Amino acid sequence: MKPVQVFRRRAHQVSRIVQEEGVRQLGARALRNAAKRLGADEEVFPVRLEDVRNADIGHRAPLVVPPVPEDGKLTVNWVSTPPAPGSGGHTTMFRLIQHLESLGHTCRLYLYDVYGSRAEDHVPTIRSAYPGFRGEVLDVTKGMADAHAVFATAWMTCYPAFNDPCAGKRFYLVQDYEPWFYPVGGLSALAENTYRMGFHGFTAGRFLAEKLRDDTGMAADWFDFGCDADRYHLKENTRRDGVVFYARRLAPRRAIEIGLLALEIFAERHPEIDIHTYGEKIGTIGPRHTDHGLVTPDQLNDIYNRCYAGLTLSMTNVSLVPHEMLAAGCLPVVNDAPHNRVVLDNDHVRYAPATPHDLARALSDVVTTRDFAQVAQAASASVSSRSWDAAGHELEKALRRELDF
Repeated sequence: MKPVQVFRRRAHQVSRIVQEEGVRQLGARALRNAAKRLGADEEVFPVRLEDVRNADIGHRAPLVVPPVPEDGKLTVNWVSTPPAPGSGGHTTMFRLIQHLESLGHTCRLYLYDVYGSRAEDHVPTIRSAYPGFRGEVLDVTKGMADAHAVFATAWMTCYPAFNDPCAGKRFYLVQDYEPWFYPVGGLSALAENTYRMGFHGFTAGRFLAEKLRDDTGMAADWFDFGCDADRYHLKENTRRDGVVFYARRLAPRRAIEIGLLALEIFAERHPEIDIHTYGEKIGTIGPRHTDHGLVTPDQLNDIYNRCYAGLTLSMTNVSLVPHEMLAAGCLPVVNDAPHNRVVLDNDHVRYAPATPHDLARALSDVVTTRDFAQVAQAASASVSSRSWDAAGHELEKALRRELDF
C-alpha cells in the first residue's frame, strides 16, 4: 500500500473512532498505543463492546427469510474480518463464496474491523489476493441489506450478524473451536456464547460439527477439507534433503515452542538434514536452518518438495497445511489428538504425542524411510481427488435444505 493511501486510511480510522467513541476514548487509545510501544502487551479488544452489549442471545427476535425466486438464485451476506493475503480461514471462505458465485448466486462481503478502517480501504488487497471474488465489499457497521442467508465467519462477526435487523437465515462458518484460542475467561466465554445464538453451523471437518452438537446443541453440517492440487503437487526430479515446520508465534494453537524444541532434538540426531521454517520470521535456530518467513503458495510447494517430512502442530482444529504437504509428497508429522485424526483421516500422516522427543522421533522415522520416492507418490495420490468443489456442493446442499428450495 502506498504511503499516501496509508495516511488516508489512518486519518479515516481516527475520524471514525472520534465519531463512535468520542475524544476521551481516542485519548485512552493513544495512551494504550504509547504503552504498547514502551513494552506493554495489550491488544485491541477483538469485538466491539457495544455489539456484545446489544446481543441478548436469550431473546432472539424472529427473523424474516425472503422467498427464494423461481430461478433459485440466492443472495448471501458474508460477515468477515478484513481478509489478509495467505490467511487459511479467509482462503477457505472465499473458495466457498466463489463456488456459490459460479452457480449464479450473489454474495456480498461485509467487513467487521474493530480498528475502525473503512471497507473500501481493503478492496485493493481483497481483489489482489482473492481475484475470483466478484461481489461487493461493504461495512457491516453501516447495516446489511436483506438477503436469503447471512454467514458469520468468526466468533466476533457473530455479534453484528446477530444484532443486524436485515432479513436472512443466520449461518455460521466454523473453522475452529475458537474458545480454545484464549485462556478460560471473558474472551473464551464470549466466543463460546456465539454457538448459542441459534445460527446453523457449517464446519470445517466432522470433529467441529459433532463437538458443537454435543456441547451446545447447535445444528451443524460439515465439509471435508479440499486440496488445491493445481498449486500443491509432486514435482518431478526433485531431491529431498530436509524437513519443514509451520511456525506461527502469533497463533499459540500451533505450539511453536514444542515444535522448535522438537527440531532442536531432531537436528542433533540428524545434522545432515536441512531444516526449513515458514509462516513468520523466527530467527536462526542452527547452521542448516532456512527461515523463509511468509511465502507464496508456489514457493511453499517448492519447499514441501524439498522435504521428507513437515512438522505441523494443531492444538485445536487441524489447518490446511497437512493436506498441502501430502499433495507435494511431504509426510505431515502431527500431534496425536482426536480432532486431528478425525479430520485428517489419512494413512500417510504420522502422529506422535505432543512432546519434543516424540515428535523428533517421528521426524526421524520419516527421513529414514526406505524407498521414499514411492511413499511420496502414494501420499500425493491420497489427496489428489480432494477438490474444494465438494465443499462447495455440501454448502449449497445445506442452503437448499435449510431455506427449503
